Parts: sequence; structure tokens; C-alpha cells
Amino acid sequence: MVAAVFFFSLRSTAQEPNSQEPTAKDLPGKGMPPRASAADYQFQGKAGTVNIGAEFDGHSVPTPDHTYSSEDYIVVEAGLFGAPGAHLVLTRDDFSLRINGKKVLPSEPYELVFKSLKDPEWIPPESKEDKESKNGISTGGGGLGGSQDKLPPLPPKMPFELRRAMNQQVQKSTMQEGDRPLPQAGLLFFSYRGKPESIKSLELLYTGAAGKTTLDLQP
Repeated sequence: MVAAVFFFSLRSTAQEPNSQEPTAKDLPGKGMPPRASAADYQFQGKAGTVNIGAEFDGHSVPTPDHTYSSEDYIVVEAGLFGAPGAHLVLTRDDFSLRINGKKVLPSEPYELVFKSLKDPEWIPPESKEDKESKNGISTGGGGLGGSQDKLPPLPPKMPFELRRAMNQQVQKSTMQEGDRPLPQAGLLFFSYRGKPESIKSLELLYTGAAGKTTLDLQP
């Protein structure tokens, strides 16, 4: 009887809604809608018979429906174009980014971006303390043990469903992997916390099934 009660308790805890961040396994991936041609991107290159277009987005994470941001990653939007009916095997490892002629950053899995992903337009609800402060209501303090000695509140978290929708939009916009019909387009992510203004030269390196090429991206 005791064992049965303990088992039920574990199941109830595991099924608690919103108990963890949204995971990627349930979010479908499609890639971004490709533009008409590589010439419709700011920068172009060619590997074998495949034309590649790309644009540097800095810390912005653009999707067809909304633009998000990440302080931990910089983003390149790329499109690959070939002859009618052409296919190309794509992997994340096909792409890397060379910064200032020296540092080479590998393309990172989109799942790692979720943790630092933000919606610049999301406004968190006001806390009780914020409302009281605006209304001129004192919350006490002024001495030891008062409110001035309290630790600042933790920043509010985006609601689970909004974060899940944000993650889903980014996953849908990520460059897809595998044997894909051309054209294909999507976002590539590179770990970089610095300011884009500090980047003096930027090169997107492609080494994949189509061959090799380097796109000179001027940030």
C-alpha cells in the first residue's frame, strides 16, 4: 500500500504543467522561405554548382513572423540555390564564421540558443512592489532589517506558452539538415557575446557536399 502511494506521487510531480522549459523535440522544423535567388541576399558566393547568399544579423534573430534577440549568439541568414530539381546534403558543420581574420566559430545547434533567447517587445507584468512604488506607497526600510536590506527581486520569466511559441518560431527558421531539395534557407547561430561593432571583418565559410567557398560579410 505504501509503495502504491509513493508511485502515484512521482507520476503527479512528473506531469505538473509548465515544470520545465520547452524542449526542441516536439517543435517542427521547416527552415525559412528562401528568397528568389542568392542575389537577393546582401552577400553572395558559389560552391560548385550551388549559389549561396547570406546576410549578417548581429544579435538579432529574425523569423518570418517576429524578430527576437540573443546576447550570447550572433546570427547569419543564408540561402542555397541550385539547378531545378537539385538536392544537397546539408549539415550544421558545413558552416563556420571567421571573425577579424583569426577566430573561427563553428555553427552551433539551435537548441543552445533557446536559453538566451529574448523577445524585445515582451513587457513583463508589474510586480506588487512596482505598483506600490508608483502609487507612492512606502514599503518600509531605512534601517537594518528594512526593505533596503532585501535582495533585489529576480527578473520576471516569460510565460511558458509564450516562450514555447518563441522557441518554435526560431526552430522553424533554422537551417535544416539532411538531404534537402534546393533552394534551402535558414538561420545559422554562432556563439559570440561581444558587440557587433567590434567586428572589423567577417567571413562565412562553407565546406560541404557542394564544395568550398568563403563569403565576405561586412558587418
